[in-house]
Amino acid sequence: MSPNPDSLIAKLDELDHRFTEVADSMNDPAVASDGQKIVALAKEHSRLAKIVQPYRTFRDLARRRDEAQDILSDPAADADLKELAGEEIDDLRHQADEALETVKGLLVMSDDLAIGAVILELRAGTGGDEAALFVGDLLSMYRYYAERRGWKVEVLSAAPTELGGFREVIVNVKGEGVWSRLGYEGGGHRVQRVPKTETQGRIHTSAATVAVLPEPETIDIEINWEKDVVEHVSRAGGPGGQNVNKVESAVKLEHLETGITVSMRDEASQHKNRAKARQILLARLYEHYRTRQQSAEAAARKAMIGSGDRSQRIRTYNYPQNRCTDHRLKGEGREGANFNLDRILAGELDDLLDALAAHDQAQRLANL
Repeated sequence: MSPNPDSLIAKLDELDHRFTEVADSMNDPAVASDGQKIVALAKEHSRLAKIVQPYRTFRDLARRRDEAQDILSDPAADADLKELAGEEIDDLRHQADEALETVKGLLVMSDDLAIGAVILELRAGTGGDEAALFVGDLLSMYRYYAERRGWKVEVLSAAPTELGGFREVIVNVKGEGVWSRLGYEGGGHRVQRVPKTETQGRIHTSAATVAVLPEPETIDIEINWEKDVVEHVSRAGGPGGQNVNKVESAVKLEHLETGITVSMRDEASQHKNRAKARQILLARLYEHYRTRQQSAEAAARKAMIGSGDRSQRIRTYNYPQNRCTDHRLKGEGREGANFNLDRILAGELDDLLDALAAHDQAQRLANL
């Protein structure tokens, strides 16, 4: 269902009005002398500009389109003007329609596009060693995709297995538009294949979960690290219980209000482990409060892609049929949208993510 055109334009006019208000406030000497307030206004102005400026372009095209139509509809209009209007109107209609679609996309997706860093948490689910190997395959898939996009990937924490998989791996991915793309990866991923350890050629089903935490440049969460968070330190142990660190370098943080905990032991330095743990904790808290706010403000969006229960199965990777199925892309007469598995595992995710983004945008517009 498309949004009501009148309500859409009313919303855009409201943002345009606010954009002007913010600009006027920034020019007020009393406001300009307040450093904290001017920074907040500058951020709001920059965010609104990404929507309002394209909207003003659309308005100008729509005005010119309507003027041309008025000339064509006026029997008393000059013949030369009518000829000129007739030559322009189709192009103006096309440009105005394209500009409006751009503005609609920006209206509902601009906040996502502004986030240039995420934390990916990949964990093995049911399936034992095979599930851990699948986590490794997912990690490689995301690495390949990040390389294609020119993004930077940093492993923050990893729990490898003897067979080369991972029980858990946490990575930081940075780059333009990263949340607007990888934000759709959160959920349950299922794999169907014959494991390397299977001697009778039977197909097994295993699972992994992916959590995607947006990491804005500035996370507006106030944390008193002394009062709001309990820190535990211990010695970091190696595989099989081997003590690889004679000092207490491992750090565990517990946020008292939410109960969210983060453990970090990958680095030999307690200082580095603490810094990484705080980075992950901030991202988890941001996601916690963001999700809670969204749930309170938009209960009608429960079915929207990218929100909801992370344990929900979102995708199946079927090796025997070389097929990857995303279950959120349901259409008439089919279970889901299918993609070539070899290409997906090689990091060619754009076709799949484009389809998810288009579906997400339609859902968000319908809920305006």
